[in-house]
Amino acid sequence: MKIEIRGAEKLSYRERQVVVLKETGNSSESIAKKLGLTSSTVATLFNRARNKGYEVVIVIPGNTLGLYGPEEEEGGS
Repeated sequence: MKIEIRGAEKLSYRERQVVVLKETGNSSESIAKKLGLTSSTVATLFNRARNKGYEVVIVIPGNTLGLYGPEEEEGGS
């Protein structure tokens, strides 16, 4: 699985860190501990990033989801 953050160029370095950690399932408390911040700072950074309009795209290969049989390939008919 890969994630892509569209609009990341609009975010500060710290906002990017918080977004990646938050969007991959980390709690504000664990992010705060990992980055040496307070939970309220993490919340502020995350809200600022959301207001800047980033978008997270998760790229998951179809075969990982079991959507294709052994004779089919992605993109085939």
